[in-house]
Amino acid sequence: MNGIALTGARINAEYTIKSVETNNNEVQDFLFTLGCYEGETITVISILADQYVVVVKDARYSIDKDLAECIMI
Repeated sequence: MNGIALTGARINAEYTIKSVETNNNEVQDFLFTLGCYEGETITVISILADQYVVVVKDARYSIDKDLAECIMI
């Protein structure tokens, strides 16, 4: 594991994505289409239940906890 999962991030703190770690190619491709890849900046705006609202490349997305656990910061 490279760094910590996005689920351990503080709200409104900016992080750099170190890696996306999953064995599921569809999940990896989906996160890539959102702009979640190594070196990109990500910020968690809010957490509500198991939904994480994140900002990547000036766009807001809501992802579930399973996806957030794949993003290493």
